[in-house]
Amino acid sequence: MATAQRVRDLLETIPTGIFVNGTFRDSSSGATFPVHDPATEEVLVEVADATADDGAAALDAAVAAGPAWAATPARERGEILRAAFEGLHARADDFALLMTLEMGKALPESANELKYGAEFFRWFSEEAVRIAGRYTPAPAGTGRILVSKVPVGPCLAITPWNFPLAMGTRKIGPALAAGATMLVKPAGLTPLTMLLLAEVLKDAGVPDGVIAVLPTSKSSALTGPLLADPRLRKLTFTGSTGVGAALIGQSAPGILRTSMELGGNAPFVVFDDADVDHAVGQALLAKLRNSGEACTAANRFHVHESVLAEFTDKLVAKMSEYVVGPGIDDGVTIGPLVSADQRDIVSELVQDAVGKGGTLRLGGVAPEGKGHFFPPTVLADLPADARILREEVFGPVAPIIGFSTEDEAVAAANDTEYGLASYIFTRDLDRALRVADRIDSGMVGVNRGVISDPAGPFGGVKASGFGREGGSEGIEEYLETKYIALQ
Repeated sequence: MATAQRVRDLLETIPTGIFVNGTFRDSSSGATFPVHDPATEEVLVEVADATADDGAAALDAAVAAGPAWAATPARERGEILRAAFEGLHARADDFALLMTLEMGKALPESANELKYGAEFFRWFSEEAVRIAGRYTPAPAGTGRILVSKVPVGPCLAITPWNFPLAMGTRKIGPALAAGATMLVKPAGLTPLTMLLLAEVLKDAGVPDGVIAVLPTSKSSALTGPLLADPRLRKLTFTGSTGVGAALIGQSAPGILRTSMELGGNAPFVVFDDADVDHAVGQALLAKLRNSGEACTAANRFHVHESVLAEFTDKLVAKMSEYVVGPGIDDGVTIGPLVSADQRDIVSELVQDAVGKGGTLRLGGVAPEGKGHFFPPTVLADLPADARILREEVFGPVAPIIGFSTEDEAVAAANDTEYGLASYIFTRDLDRALRVADRIDSGMVGVNRGVISDPAGPFGGVKASGFGREGGSEGIEEYLETKYIALQ
């Protein structure tokens, strides 16, 4: 457990200004906005509220710094990212505590996010030196074909609140490795982690202007002018499908390169030959990681009717062991949801399911008092028109429904506008590969409930977006292809 003094000491030392051209400073308006602790609803600190003028200043600095950063040897860019990786680990305790304070997740989960988020800097420090082109004779014998990769130019990253570090590092890492500059607009609920990351990046040797962090309470007022500025060449966004669609529309006049990691509604399919105990253990990871506030979280549990009762009973038993409370307290495994609005949305989806005939097997009622808490919840006997089967639930709620055939399971899994992640549990490798091919999602976990990996390409299809983050594919999002025809 973090002591009150430890919390005070951290909050007194973290940066709270906008970060532009290598300096933390007040916003141009002098305005600030509060950051709250979702466990206590108390104000942690006030941070500078960036304006359109601040965004313009950050883009000015990014444009000015761009040519020199693009010309910096790839090995040097990689070494700076490696230094940032080490800097994150050197301040691991600070980052973990800060994420728990502003976002709510249990402290061990924040520590795991630090490890995961830092890996994007290590991975892309290695990818920086592997940016390749090609040189070949023209088939017609008319000359030579030279193909090179060049940085896309100034980028804008808009990051969400649920993984306040990792959603930034997996965008910043490839951009800097590619030689691009970047402006980051963190979520207004959780800006502190990104501001502290800016300090780490500066200490690691990132030149002035190459990275900016612009917290704001008025997102559209900041991002709108940036998206309309012809000097901006790339937008990368993680968040809801609705907001993503609006941003795609705003980026269209400037023909911006865009990457969109949007909503999810992940099916978790348990076949009759699955190891039920293993599936339950992995279901806890897929559902309760980050208190369920993850786009890859299992949203619907489709379980073969022959193991439906066993799986449900065992999942109820295991989920009932989780401890709900402030994330900084020892022994807590489920912290608060990030906001009252988020808690109310989860509660509304549960009430809709029960009101339409679903059975509440566990939880389902938010406790009274301070904090945005919601207990681990299991729903069974769900009707087909329950909203929770169609809508993404960002909370610790597991709706379970049965199926009888493989075709029925695949159809149910694909019965969504989303296509980010899915999970399959079976002992039959042929079935696993066959079903993985048939499910419409960008990522499929086979007999595992956690699939995110910096070395793998993260992203979805359909309403879950386009583009990939991580893996060897991730850096391509920040590179343009140039063809040079040689005589």
